[in-house]
Order: sequence, then C-alpha cells, then structure tokens
Amino acid sequence: MNKLNHVAFIMDGNGRWGIKKNQSRNFGHLHGVQTVQKIVRESINLKIPVITFYVFSTENWKRPKSEINYLFRLINLYFLKELKNIIKNNIRINVVGKKTNLPKIIINKLNEVTKKTKNNKKIIVNLAINYGSKSEIIYACKKVLKKKEIVSEKNIQKYLYINSPNPDILIRTGGKKRLSNFLLWQIAYTELYFLDKLWPDFNKKDLIKIINNYKKIKRNYGGI
Repeated sequence: MNKLNHVAFIMDGNGRWGIKKNQSRNFGHLHGVQTVQKIVRESINLKIPVITFYVFSTENWKRPKSEINYLFRLINLYFLKELKNIIKNNIRINVVGKKTNLPKIIINKLNEVTKKTKNNKKIIVNLAINYGSKSEIIYACKKVLKKKEIVSEKNIQKYLYINSPNPDILIRTGGKKRLSNFLLWQIAYTELYFLDKLWPDFNKKDLIKIINNYKKIKRNYGGI
C-alpha cells in the first residue's frame, strides 16, 4: 500500500460554476473557498501531512481586474475571519510564489498568517499564490549558481519555493487535462487525476475515491 505524504490540487472551474448557477464568476470563487475548507478538514481526518492548493497563478494576472481584486479581497477576508480557527486546529499555512506583485494588504496578511501558524503541526497547507513553476525553477537554478554549488537535482530541489515532499497525487477539477505551469519539477512521478467536476462540486467522497485508487497503484519510479 502506497504511503501518502502530499496531495496537490488545481482548483479549476470556480468561475464556470458560478455562471452555471446563473450567478457571477465571483460567486463561484466564493463557493470554491468553502470547498477548500471542506477538503482541509477531510485531509486532517485522513491524516494527510501536506496539501497544496493552486490559488493564483502568474498567468492569472491576465484576468479582468475586477475579478483579480475580488479574489484578493476574498483571501484577505477569509483569513480575517478564520485565522483563530486555523491556529486552534493546529494548521500550518505556507505561502509559495512571488509576493512582490501582490497588494500590500495581502502581503501583510499572508505574512501574519504564516508567522502565527509556523509552529503548527497537524497539517501543512501550501497556498500557491502568484505562483509559476517555470519561474520557480529559474529562481532555484539562480540560487544554486549564486552560491557556487554544483548544479544537481538535489541542489535545485532545495531552493524550490515549496519545501515539502513531492506530491504523490495531483488532482485537477474542471475537465481540463493540463498542468497550467504548476509544480512541473515536483510532479515527475506524481499520479495525476483529472476530473470533469467543477471545483465547488468536488467533495470528500471524490477525494477518498482517488486516495483508495492511489493506494492500489504499483509505483515503479522508472523500475519494473
């Protein structure tokens, strides 16, 4: 039976879900946050050590400004409301990606959240915000060269944004079968699951079904 250390999520389909419900794309993003909360709770129940959510990519800046602003307000309001519960439930929040382009209020809030939860141990929740895997790999390579270290897989790995075991499972909702510049280095041997369900409809039964399937897979890592 395969050990499960890390599950990553591409949360696709929030906007389409909102429109499908005869509401706005932002309505879909709001319900997407509720799905995140449910999946975090279930991941704790399942004793998954690390989960990673693709919240906002470096390419998402191409979206309408009103939608981008709503997403950032949603992040800020969520942590204003839920930080005490996050701390109480022993959840550690890590933010991975470039903070430089983010609004100052979001940078301050994310810094506060990571600082106040850094010693929590029940589960690590990585939030990939303003994240792009290509820029992550370039950053790691530059760090290796700057420190005059040998260019190797081990040295590149240690300078990647995400300081967690590589994902065992990557789940993408929304019906698209692509990686969208997410964890390209880390998922070399990750089991990939693509679901037609839109993210707000994803639930704990879907997660458990995928995990049960994963546990039965023979993982060869290039061997036999």
